[in-house]
Amino acid sequence: MSQQNLSFIDEVRRRRTFAIISHPDAGKTTLTEKFLLYGGAIHQAGSVKSRRSQKHAVSDWMEIEKQRGISVTSSVLQFEYNNFCINILDTPGHQDFSEDTYRTLMAADSAVMVIDSAKGVEAQTKKLFQVCKMRGIPIFTFINKMDRQGKDPFELMEDIENVLGIRSCPVNWPIGSGKEFKGVFNRQKDQIELFNDGNHGQSIAKSVVGKVDDEKFADLLGSSLHEQLLNDIELLDVAGDEFNLDQISKGELTPVFFGSALTNFGVEPFLESFLDITTPPTPRDSNMGVVDPESDNFSGFIFKIQANMDKSHRDRIAFLRICSGKFEKGMTVNHVQRGKKVKLAQPQQFVAQDRVIVDSAYPGDIIGIHDPGIFNIGDTLSQKQAKLQYKGIPQFAPEHFSRISTLNSLKRKQFLKGITQISEEGAIQVYKRPNIGMEELIIGVVGVLQFEVLEYRLKNEYNVDIRIERLPYRFIRWAETGSFDSHNMSMTMDTILVEDKDKNPAFLFQSEWSPTQLVSRNEGLVLSETSIY
Repeated sequence: MSQQNLSFIDEVRRRRTFAIISHPDAGKTTLTEKFLLYGGAIHQAGSVKSRRSQKHAVSDWMEIEKQRGISVTSSVLQFEYNNFCINILDTPGHQDFSEDTYRTLMAADSAVMVIDSAKGVEAQTKKLFQVCKMRGIPIFTFINKMDRQGKDPFELMEDIENVLGIRSCPVNWPIGSGKEFKGVFNRQKDQIELFNDGNHGQSIAKSVVGKVDDEKFADLLGSSLHEQLLNDIELLDVAGDEFNLDQISKGELTPVFFGSALTNFGVEPFLESFLDITTPPTPRDSNMGVVDPESDNFSGFIFKIQANMDKSHRDRIAFLRICSGKFEKGMTVNHVQRGKKVKLAQPQQFVAQDRVIVDSAYPGDIIGIHDPGIFNIGDTLSQKQAKLQYKGIPQFAPEHFSRISTLNSLKRKQFLKGITQISEEGAIQVYKRPNIGMEELIIGVVGVLQFEVLEYRLKNEYNVDIRIERLPYRFIRWAETGSFDSHNMSMTMDTILVEDKDKNPAFLFQSEWSPTQLVSRNEGLVLSETSIY
């Protein structure tokens, strides 16, 4: 069937939408780039060249990301591979930007967890894994950097099971490691796949494929590696968890793949198996029940907002996960939260900083829509059902707070515009103290590096220099409106009352014990650890 003649149902079923998560430096962005290489979206790994011919990962578009070599925002990438239409959500690995990752996981149907073979499961991997587990989405594991000296593969499997508490099933198995890493044994196809390392990972890896008992592999591998592989296969068949699609789809069993994103060894076998195992877009919960992606009502939700992706246009893009129905350029939809109709005129899809205007899109796809300042994270758009609302996206509690002010009072207007737009992206949370004469702003962030990004962006995008005064508060709790009287409260010494951007009351605390003390002192006070967008 030609792609032009695909029906709506066919289009939905060929889509795969997943997020890639990992601890920093595990190779997540490199793996993302290699998927693009195999999909033909780029022709040489290492990137898209900038005007200065500097090479950067194609999914890192913000200048500060290029300078520091880290991802601080989630990138959305779409490409075709073997008749599948793949949407990758590449997330920040650094824990200081984990809230962006949490929101992005709300838009994914499954997750690929990248683990460094030398380090095993690390702290941030554990944290992100728990979010996947909470959502009950399938988790696929890619153990990376097998071309470097690392832990024993059996030890890595044990690490996943002990630290993360999830059973694992190796879909392929490494043949050697470090300089001796030759390829993988594909357990599903019962075949050896040896790789040629002549291209240094810049182009698609060529492989020699055949059955394990083929005499040529004893010569190609050497008797020692060949013997070890035969022993490992026997042990896995006896002791390993069996492949179980139902358990995988429930997030109870993780299929494990070994490889090296840098050299491309094992990348294509992983991609092919992953696409074969994982599912098309899944139904989504709403206030009107479960929404089937194959229903004819176009609907979706905003999970990310990003300002100034294009310096020349100073634009603002809202990222929409399509959940049901077909999207068509220029269509008019209901903006449910505002109770208004909006026209979606110039929908975009992305390969990192490159954008393409699209005429149509389907459930599972992520599109960027121009935001004149009317969208918020968590908003629902729906064509036919004006009351439909998808479940809200949790707003995580900041752990660091600072008083922020502009160094030049004449630039207060630009300062407030920058703070407002960056907070609407979800990168920072803004609080004010009620009934305070001077309009001071308190900024809350999940990780301290976000203050550095805030300062950088205000300077480079809004031409504003700021003063950052760190505050001693480490905890925030939102108060249920009506559960207290702010004028007659018994406050603890280390506590202040603030309001968030929606004027919801909240308390900032220095001690983790203070929220309990505050509740005990004020009868009827109800506190919550999260707010909802």
